[in-house]
Amino acid sequence: MPLSTSRTPPGAARTLPGSAAARRLGSWLRQPRHPARLVVFGFGAATVVGTLLLILPISSESRTFTDPVTALFTAVSAVCVTGLVVVDTEGHWSLFGELVILALIQIGGLGIMTLASLLGLLVARRMGLRMQLIAQTETKTVRLGESRRVVIGVIRMSLLVEALVAVALAARFMIGYDQRGWHGVYLGVFHAVSAYNNAGFALYSDSLMGFATDPWIIVPISLALVVGGLGFPVIFEVTRSLRRQRIPGKKWRRWSLHTRITLVTYALLSAVGVVAVIAFEWTNPGTLGPLGTTHKLLVGGFHGLTPRTAGFNSLDVGSMHSATLLVNDVLMFVGGGSAGTAGGIKVTTFALLAFVIMAEVRGEPTVHVMGRRLAAPVQRQAITVALLGVGAVVIGTLSLLVITGMDLDAVLFEAVSAFGTVGLSTGITADIPGPGLIVLIVLMFIGRLGPITLATALALRDRGRRYELPEERPIVG
Repeated sequence: MPLSTSRTPPGAARTLPGSAAARRLGSWLRQPRHPARLVVFGFGAATVVGTLLLILPISSESRTFTDPVTALFTAVSAVCVTGLVVVDTEGHWSLFGELVILALIQIGGLGIMTLASLLGLLVARRMGLRMQLIAQTETKTVRLGESRRVVIGVIRMSLLVEALVAVALAARFMIGYDQRGWHGVYLGVFHAVSAYNNAGFALYSDSLMGFATDPWIIVPISLALVVGGLGFPVIFEVTRSLRRQRIPGKKWRRWSLHTRITLVTYALLSAVGVVAVIAFEWTNPGTLGPLGTTHKLLVGGFHGLTPRTAGFNSLDVGSMHSATLLVNDVLMFVGGGSAGTAGGIKVTTFALLAFVIMAEVRGEPTVHVMGRRLAAPVQRQAITVALLGVGAVVIGTLSLLVITGMDLDAVLFEAVSAFGTVGLSTGITADIPGPGLIVLIVLMFIGRLGPITLATALALRDRGRRYELPEERPIVG
């Protein structure tokens, strides 16, 4: 019997006998994966588990099986911290179903903040190994220590903010609305987790319309959604700076470019949203019109913040003017800070595009931002993320128009809300047929994970050219 001439290289894994499919599967599982790809797989797995749990009779008040499309839509909306719903959260789901939704919101919010922060660390440090952030327990390096610090910091900050907001809300529900005992605590915890994670799920069929003029409910929720929407890297850097620096004038200059851009742009867009809502809706009898001046400012201020992307509403969005809806479309599309619980293309992407345009209009050869020069790859990444986001919204809107036959204002608002993982709606979500819900599901998943995974993949795929082709300048414009 002749001996085989093939040799196994030293250190290579030996393949056990079995089918070719099993060997290929084992090889695929052993391969190091791109971290961004693992983010998608993780969120997909959470969605599948959540859908299966929500289908069960124990998850519904009627103790019957829930339609799979409804369960899938709700699970994706919770994991992607969106807040769009096709059934009333309190009326349809049992306590078990609500707890499943709450767990999915927490997993989605903590997961996206942690993974986005780690991926940002990966891009910033330019790590050579693709799996250092996922499985590196045997490698005792500084990178692993930084990764641990990020994970612990995200969890600690999230739980602290949620606990503080939950205490404030629970106290108000108990004292002001006679929600005694554990039910008041449960209402506080649920809405605190939903607010911090920018999820927009509420245990009231009209969201927060019943509390529109109550600052003891609106203000804590507003603070939670802003902190969650700014992102862990910004909050961590600002709080660390406030603790360590004793000279107030030098704090701002010591912050990273990312933190400064995020804070300035977030504040400007929030101000634009607040002013626009108050100005356009001041006399609208369906929204701010019947309220007093103080309550108009409170409600208008909240609705200027919630498109960033909290998704709670204290007004009837369907009664808003078209101009207000358009402003909300823009705010929802931009979203909040990177590595936060907000969605959209992110405020940093929006700001970088603005700086690129200003440099081009001025005829400057490079882009300078707050005392720093912006790298060319970062400019291309911002343009790519923004234009692909526009493409997703346009295709989604066109698909919904064909499927539903509804008005453009409402359909565009719904598509942007899904992509931006906002959760605001003009009231058409429950009337959209099954194929339209699938379109929204895809938009929510793309909007939640697309900008993060795409930006990371682009940043990690920088490669040089061995040659350049002759230059030519086509006519632009």
